[in-house]
Amino acid sequence: MTSVLSPAHRRARWLILLALCASSAIAGFALTVGAYPVTTEAIFRSLARLVSGQEPGDMQERVLMTIRAPRVLAGLLIGAALAASGAAYQTLFRNPLVSPDVLGVSAGAGLGAVFGIFLSLPIFFIQLFAFAGGLATVAVVALIATSIRGRDPVLVLVLGGVVVGALAGAAISLIKILADPYDQLPAITFWLLGSLSSIRQNDALAILPAVALGLVPLILLRWRIDVLSTGDEEARALGLPAGALRALVIACATLMTASVVALAGVIGWVGLVIPHIARMLVGPAFSRLLPMSLALGGGYLVLVDTLARSLARIETPIGILTAIVGAPFFIWLLWRGRNDAA
Repeated sequence: MTSVLSPAHRRARWLILLALCASSAIAGFALTVGAYPVTTEAIFRSLARLVSGQEPGDMQERVLMTIRAPRVLAGLLIGAALAASGAAYQTLFRNPLVSPDVLGVSAGAGLGAVFGIFLSLPIFFIQLFAFAGGLATVAVVALIATSIRGRDPVLVLVLGGVVVGALAGAAISLIKILADPYDQLPAITFWLLGSLSSIRQNDALAILPAVALGLVPLILLRWRIDVLSTGDEEARALGLPAGALRALVIACATLMTASVVALAGVIGWVGLVIPHIARMLVGPAFSRLLPMSLALGGGYLVLVDTLARSLARIETPIGILTAIVGAPFFIWLLWRGRNDAA
């Protein structure tokens, strides 16, 4: 028996497909833009060589395969992961103003990376410290939430994340004061603003397992997450273990956020802005919100990264551009919520 989709579901499917096509077009355009322009013909030549197992030929193909394509692929993966994390957090906490760093994961990852830079460690260990710092921060927040009884667990999680994130931010400031102002401090500042300039071949593949490990459970549990968004009592009435499911969603979203922050630095606002735009397009149902956030997030970050390396002779950190877009959008959300409440 064939299932009949409602008009809302059909519309959502077409919008998700349209978003995927737009992100693909943005990625294709980004491959051609840069200090060293690459033609469309060179892209098809590189694809043919890649399929046949041959090495890149001329300079355009080498630039494309060793620098441009890895950066675009990383942008798609990082943007999609941050947007998916934001969608999961916003659905879980039933608040469209929540972002992936609500539990302090970005601040913890930033502290780990800053400490690695302060110790003058290689990039691999800096990324490893950032990943461990993000997970450790959320573990501390979870420990605080489980040790405090008699309060709303969601509120305790959010407040614990704010406190731990503030402590991590204070530690980052202390390390910046102690860092070498000519070598370490510029590297710390640039990393905290987020950038894809250091992405090289196989970097995206290195974080792909962690992102997949966090994303696949969210896809498989998307219907249960929809039920959990209605409240714990309703979820328990339907036989769902609300506490265990919430812990799993938080762990998956945190794993994705920590892995991409470890690679590209702290990139704010993507997890706040993109899920809300997706919600306005396809509605609040997580089964539709997640794929739309994935499609929009990847294209959005690639577009911002293309602007970051094209607006000026010196590359602009992504965090500056995402803040320029995200801050006015956040103010608009507050204004819109105020008018809806009135």
